[in-house]
Amino acid sequence: MFLIDKFGRPITDLRISITDRCNYKCVYCRTGNEGALYGDLPFSDYLRMARVLVGMGVTKIRLTGGEPLLRKGVVEFVRELAKLRPQGLKPSSCSGDHGAAESRALSTQSSGSSFDSAEPLDIALTTNGHLLADLAQPLKAAGLSRVTVSMDAVDPDRFARITRVGNGYDHVLAGIRAARRAGLWPLKVNCVLMRGFNEDQIIPFGMFAREEGVTVRFIEFMPLEEGRTWAPNTVVTLDEILARMAEYRPLVEIPHARSETARRYRFDDGVGEIGIIAPVSHPFCGHCSRIRITSDGKIRTCLFSVWDHDLHAQMRRGASDEELEDFIRGVVQKKEERHHIGESDFVPASRTMVHIGG
Repeated sequence: MFLIDKFGRPITDLRISITDRCNYKCVYCRTGNEGALYGDLPFSDYLRMARVLVGMGVTKIRLTGGEPLLRKGVVEFVRELAKLRPQGLKPSSCSGDHGAAESRALSTQSSGSSFDSAEPLDIALTTNGHLLADLAQPLKAAGLSRVTVSMDAVDPDRFARITRVGNGYDHVLAGIRAARRAGLWPLKVNCVLMRGFNEDQIIPFGMFAREEGVTVRFIEFMPLEEGRTWAPNTVVTLDEILARMAEYRPLVEIPHARSETARRYRFDDGVGEIGIIAPVSHPFCGHCSRIRITSDGKIRTCLFSVWDHDLHAQMRRGASDEELEDFIRGVVQKKEERHHIGESDFVPASRTMVHIGG
């Protein structure tokens, strides 16, 4: 049966953090003093979790960290994931079709039946790109569908200031270009904007999107950093990003699925795409289709959850796949309706981003 939360949202997207180790110390994420806190599981455990969830209607899996390419064996893990076949419908990329797909999913759940999707599992990976150049082609050959690279400046000095890694920029640029050659597409480059650090990179990233043939996505800074320094005035909002980019050249909004995190735009001449992920100024919780598994095997139903649900503990106790399914269904019914960033009742997430998985 498909996973549907109590607000009627189908759960089709799974994010698995395969490590909370990272070789960068980005200022909006880490203090630079804490390393891994929770450790990694064997890939066989993540694979079992994924297999159970794919059997429950998950059609997309994104591998995250920490930095997932630090894990030896990641290529082989992708190859095993690629053998899984989704049970059910893959959501349409067109918002107009999404409601119909959702209704069919609900109908199928009600009847207790499922069927094999003709589509393969959509396997993506989010990386800082530092190690990507040598791994892009092997990952593609193993079955990786696409990749997202985190890159917060297109100026080497600014990049080093943000990441606190002196030689990272050239490695990341090489990784992006290797991923493009390997056919990991669409290739997205994520930039977290933080006032006082890189808001002047908006137009340079617009140029970068056009020159490198990638989709650049700007992300509003969220209160998920280890230092807990977030404040509303540090957020560079969607409206400000659009206004700044318009000084370079006009953007035209293009359709996106309701469950997509990013609003999508194309430059007026059709060359280059920009996305904006705006959870602070324009929340999209109402159509959230995601759950997360942390590197130590906990389910998180929202980035801003204040509790975890220990799936791996169920496995250690010898739970069958059917018992894991029952546990997961119970957890999904606890999925939050929305976050409360900027509101008086906001409570910070119990983990910071690097220990959750992006």
